[in-house]
Amino acid sequence: MPLIETEEAARRLARAIASDLSLYNEEKIIRGIEQDSLFDELAEEIEEGRALYKSRVSPDLYHRNFYDRALVDILVKSKGHIKSRLW
Repeated sequence: MPLIETEEAARRLARAIASDLSLYNEEKIIRGIEQDSLFDELAEEIEEGRALYKSRVSPDLYHRNFYDRALVDILVKSKGHIKSRLW
């Protein structure tokens, strides 16, 4: 499979991976936000997603940080309704 070479496609892939993490790990996400340990709770899943993302996009796009931005947008910002010391 050819590597993704466009920013738009790289962003879509990053958001799709982050969305899957959100969908399949809701309890861990809630617990992680409530206890301020989100990235510890999901460390294994996040790194698995990162490896998938890295294997699918060109090195230039990988270093543009789209995956980490998608994690923040989907795993953190969208969960602002959960009680947390963070906000």
